[in-house]
Amino acid sequence: MPRTTDRLPFPYRPETAIVAQRLAALQGALDWAAAATVAAPWVRAVRENPPPFWAMESLLKEYPISSAEGLALMRLAEALLRVPDAETAIALTADQLGRADFDGAADSTLARLSSTAIAMSKKFLPESGGETGLMAKLGAKTVVAATLRAVQLLGRQFVLGQTIEEGMKEAASARKKLDQLRFSFDMLGEGARTDADALRYLASYENAIAAIARTADPKRSPAHNDGISIKLSALHSRFEAVQHGRVMEELVPRVWTLCRAAAAANLNLTIDAEEVDRLELSLDVFEALAQLVAEHCPQWAGLGLAMQAYQTRAVELIEHVAALARQYKIRFMCRLVKGAYWDAEIKRAQEQGLPTYPVFTHKHHTDVSYLACARALLDAPDAIYPQFATHNAGTIAAILQMSARQGVPFELQRLHGMGEGIYREVLKNPLVACRVYAPVGAHRDLLAYLVRRLLENGANSSFVHQLADESVGMDELLISPLRLEPQPSLPLPADLYGAKRANSQGLDLAVASMREPLLAALASTPVPTIPEASTAETETACAKAVAAFAGWNHTPVAERAATLRRAADALQQQLPRFCALLVKEAHKTWGDAVSEVREAVDFLRFYANDAERVMAPQTLPGPTGESNVLRLEGRGAWVCISPWNFPLAIFMGQVAAALATGNTVLAKPAEQTPAVALEAVKLLHAAGVPANALQLLHGPGETVGASLVAQAGIAGVVFTGSTQVAKIIQRALAAKDGAIVPLIAETGGINAMLVDSTALPEQVADAVVQSAFRSAGQRCSALRLLCLHEGIADHVIEMIQGAAKELVAGNTAELATDLGPVIDAEAFEGITRHLQRLHAQARPLLPAAAPAATTLPNLIPPQMFEVKAIADVKAEIFGPVLQVVRWGGDPMDVIRQINALGYGLTLGIQTRIDSRAQALATAARVGNVYVNRNMIGAVVGVQPFGGEGLSGTGPKAGGPNYLQRFCAEQTLTINTTAAGGNVALFAGPALH
Repeated sequence: MPRTTDRLPFPYRPETAIVAQRLAALQGALDWAAAATVAAPWVRAVRENPPPFWAMESLLKEYPISSAEGLALMRLAEALLRVPDAETAIALTADQLGRADFDGAADSTLARLSSTAIAMSKKFLPESGGETGLMAKLGAKTVVAATLRAVQLLGRQFVLGQTIEEGMKEAASARKKLDQLRFSFDMLGEGARTDADALRYLASYENAIAAIARTADPKRSPAHNDGISIKLSALHSRFEAVQHGRVMEELVPRVWTLCRAAAAANLNLTIDAEEVDRLELSLDVFEALAQLVAEHCPQWAGLGLAMQAYQTRAVELIEHVAALARQYKIRFMCRLVKGAYWDAEIKRAQEQGLPTYPVFTHKHHTDVSYLACARALLDAPDAIYPQFATHNAGTIAAILQMSARQGVPFELQRLHGMGEGIYREVLKNPLVACRVYAPVGAHRDLLAYLVRRLLENGANSSFVHQLADESVGMDELLISPLRLEPQPSLPLPADLYGAKRANSQGLDLAVASMREPLLAALASTPVPTIPEASTAETETACAKAVAAFAGWNHTPVAERAATLRRAADALQQQLPRFCALLVKEAHKTWGDAVSEVREAVDFLRFYANDAERVMAPQTLPGPTGESNVLRLEGRGAWVCISPWNFPLAIFMGQVAAALATGNTVLAKPAEQTPAVALEAVKLLHAAGVPANALQLLHGPGETVGASLVAQAGIAGVVFTGSTQVAKIIQRALAAKDGAIVPLIAETGGINAMLVDSTALPEQVADAVVQSAFRSAGQRCSALRLLCLHEGIADHVIEMIQGAAKELVAGNTAELATDLGPVIDAEAFEGITRHLQRLHAQARPLLPAAAPAATTLPNLIPPQMFEVKAIADVKAEIFGPVLQVVRWGGDPMDVIRQINALGYGLTLGIQTRIDSRAQALATAARVGNVYVNRNMIGAVVGVQPFGGEGLSGTGPKAGGPNYLQRFCAEQTLTINTTAAGGNVALFAGPALH
């Protein structure tokens, strides 16, 4: 169980107040003008004697990341080395180089590569259908081989060696030229997806420490020996706040083995920084290690932590770590960095609807924070040995100034392959020490690291970028950051959709104070028993709804919209209670429950706004002497039949759309989740919806649902559920006498994901696990069929297998649970029959479900099977069941086979070939296509949701065309000359 209180302040506080505090802390501690005067000669020297072509500064000058050439280089560096098959490598190279122009480049090799690629791009993109004769293919492979070599050369500039031995040899060579250098080796790798990944990274770290120890002097302090940097998320596949218990039990012993080995050789071991939502967990691990150090090797002063100045809690983090050092009577080494995940933190805050950003939005605010953190580190020499990682000449000069005033020992740090020009000048002072952060690993493992460095330092606001740009003058380059901007540089998450519609507010489950209301609601929220309606009651309710229609329809649309907005605000305020109800009645995990309440809030606000838009009368052009106006009105009483898998969001979406457009509603929720629906109806009534304009009728679909559909007075039906039931409703409506009643149906699908060999396996594994197994696979959009390119299939399958085994299946009231039981015994039995068939006909890729092993009814752990052909997948299995097929050749053939299944709801595409992604999406007969991400969680107004074919009728829910389907249209034409003439025409300028 995670901690009930947090160590650090709330992470989502207003930026300006924090920056004001940081500026106050720097008053009298720093003379920026003097620092800029010191830095200016360094900058001039670098510009007069630039680093080699391949250094980051020169690379960014030649190919800015904002240019087509820089982007092509980055994309090739990220993907080309991992592509196993020649055809895809040719397509990728043509796609990326073919859209850039290296003709003006200083390096003629890239210019030649580019011109050749442009000439051949049409022939070698598989979807172009061009000629691909033997000689042409040989030519293409030559281009690819040369491009591969160029990418490998690029990688060598930023990775010290492919093995730790190579890296240490390069480090020794560099140290002969510059005695002040020390190194911190980083064994390249991203976060572990599987336990096998984590154990492999652990062995890599152990091997590296042993190698470094062989040349280290244990009598020297860790500050004078080389060291190692480790990533906690590489050592545990579930390094997440909600998995606190597992992390502390499994990860701490792993890291302690590394600490003991580092302590024995007196090496610096630094724990690298991670994302904001992992900081509290990182501190829990760090304190556990500090306790062990204090107990077993208190003389070792080499345990370290990287700290990110862009986090709004950075100064408080330093103060907390210093307090830990004093508490345990040991000393830490702390590396201060700007931060490496800024864009991801911004996106996460926006997506989750958090109060504000946990990072500074202005670059110079981060610079202010960095300087304030530097002062805090220098103020704690008894507890911390400061390490300042920066490539900014002004920041370096400021640190030298502040440290000189206090007489505190410290070291500077830079990344291998970056900042070489500035440090060439800085290290002319023999008293300044510098540690090089040195990545080590195979070239194909450098991909994510290299792209991150390119993005960070290629940003227009980056010092490294501006240093290379001679059009940026010295005053601008070294301008003081010590100033406060009154507003964030980005709209806050609440303002993501502009002034007219507020984004719904979410929660960060990694923050104790945000979890607490949810857990309190769980303890206090009952699930009431809801009586079922009779057939006679459906008839009475229908009569009431028909009678109430005129009054509600004639209520001004602005008033109806205001009612929905009041309901949205009330639902937002009651989020914890509704989340608890979803967890208890619908077996939702906490993360899914928060997302669902937010989606319901978004539906209410979106349809309120859109009703005012679509129902505004439209004046149409026409001849003089008449007016023509198109206007929309409600149709009458609508039956809204919603499913159990989104018992609040889809229920609220259907009802809100019908109410917003002036219709009355007979709401029939799924029989498994009536309590959620009842509370939603109560909330809408309290907001001002008349009782007879919205009535709830709970009961089985076969009786209550069928009776409602059969009523003579209904004006339309909106349904979300299975294709089979949608067809029953369709036939029932067609068989009725009277008006032709519209049906809006959103059904399921055999949703596929196509993965080619350029895709990043870790990204694919994440997307597959989320799309196939989150919510126990009980989403209309969930992934059912994974189509893997044969060149990478084995590796990706292995990664998914390992990641799926790490998921926690169990009681959704527990924060650590990833997927709960399926909705009821009927669903469990239906899925079980499918699993029995698949075990007989396909190849199982995950352990079979073992019902006897669990005390929780209807629980099915993730299941995965390999099938021989796409055509073998004949039905949607509405649960955590994934079928996998391998493919080779033309990916367009895969799309044709997916289209042939007849469904068309969601499709995932994983590729780094941009033109391929566009072509495949265009060919797919599918409502929602997701490229290089998961394929669930459509956001209202952002990703309108709905399919075609067997997957539904459209229009898309949460989109700009949805409400019109609930409306009747009327054109009003008035002859304005009937009283004798066109007054407006006679009054015109032609008669004067």
